[in-house]
Amino acid sequence: MKLRNSAVLCLTGAALLLPLRLPAAKETPLGEVTFSRDIAPILQRSCQNCHQPNSVAPMSLITYKEVRPWARAIKARTALRDKVGVMPPWYIEKNIGIQKYTNDPSLSELEIAKIAKWADDGAPEGNPADLPPAKPLDEEGKWTAGTPDLIISSPEILVKAGSPDWWGELESVPTGLTEDRWVKSVEIREVNDVKGDGGRKTVGSRYVFHHMIWTAAVPGQTRSEDFVGGSESGTWPVHEVGRNADIFPDNAGKLLRAKSDLILYSTHLHSNGRETKARLVYGFRFFPKDYKPTVRYARRALGNGMDIDIRAGETNQRLDAYQVLEEHTKITSFEPHMHAPGVRMCLEAIWGSNIQTLSCAGYDHNWVRVYEYDDDAAPLLPKGTILHITGYFDHTANNKNVPDARNWSGAGNRSISNMFIDLGQGVALTDDQFQAEMKQRREKLKLGRNDVVIGCPLCNGDPIIRAPRKQE
Repeated sequence: MKLRNSAVLCLTGAALLLPLRLPAAKETPLGEVTFSRDIAPILQRSCQNCHQPNSVAPMSLITYKEVRPWARAIKARTALRDKVGVMPPWYIEKNIGIQKYTNDPSLSELEIAKIAKWADDGAPEGNPADLPPAKPLDEEGKWTAGTPDLIISSPEILVKAGSPDWWGELESVPTGLTEDRWVKSVEIREVNDVKGDGGRKTVGSRYVFHHMIWTAAVPGQTRSEDFVGGSESGTWPVHEVGRNADIFPDNAGKLLRAKSDLILYSTHLHSNGRETKARLVYGFRFFPKDYKPTVRYARRALGNGMDIDIRAGETNQRLDAYQVLEEHTKITSFEPHMHAPGVRMCLEAIWGSNIQTLSCAGYDHNWVRVYEYDDDAAPLLPKGTILHITGYFDHTANNKNVPDARNWSGAGNRSISNMFIDLGQGVALTDDQFQAEMKQRREKLKLGRNDVVIGCPLCNGDPIIRAPRKQE
């Protein structure tokens, strides 16, 4: 988002308690809306990856005959926008912060309005000749990041219908690699024997893996330096229920070493209300064999996993956490991680008197999302910037994810306990790299000195990064 006055971004602390709301868009007459011409293209782009036969969604949304009975439900769910239960499950608030993300399936206001009008007008089919070409179906389950070069499966586990939560380590799995490979993307899916939408209506519904913290290592070797120039390639993303794929920046792949194993060292399982056999399937895509990264991953420890006090029967409860960046950093992704009472998280950057809200997103513990910024929108933050996350919690019966709103809950790993963390990633930049990134951003966006880009507080000038002056 490009603004013309930097004063807009200099907000007081009190103002940060409320999100910035932009004026509502003017209504536009839609005319006749039909399934064939208007609704089918929306479903193809944003719904059919999951809503197809024998997939994770409870109904197929491909043909008019399949979609027509769900017209009212589709209207209701898409109208939720960034709130719990919205479909497609994408919770970024569109009236504040950065608005450019990769693989964004969310609907525009015009598309939401078309769906509403179509449902209100009786869901007419229209002329079948207006239908777009059919989208190919994936019989084996959709790999949203692309067909993997390497697929690895975890051991299969059995979770009984009434079993309590379980944590522990699963048996390691060999990668089978005979040479080092730099990874472009990793996508992790739970494969289980549940048909339909599962049993319970809380936390994952059909799934039994709440999360999996994992890494890759060569047996018998200590952790080695995974970056040419002497710094590791960062931790592997945590798998969480409903989570989308991770696509790494072109200049910052992650290294998967020859003869390495996947170490599945922190598994959290919870019952979905029925006896279920399940496993995780890892899909890796590789960079070309001659690929070498040019930047390294920055350490990110932004959150509160210990000092959490969520009171029973109360909504609008707030938590805050801060981190000071020790290096120039390009933030590549924002990933709110909370538990069942969590409903919203915001990320902001504080640089001197400049306070910018980078992203705000609703949160639904049934569908955890990672939001990867487009390269030309990814925050470019100088060292010394303070990152600040604000979380909002609803621990009342109105939040259907909460098993029992009468109980206080604190920090912990169980589904009925809480966490408050931004698991997003970023890359560290040298002085020269930071200057080059900002120069590229200025030229691409044609920025002048009076232009302000959210997420790049120094982009409207030509700053010289100097080392702190030594004391006499």
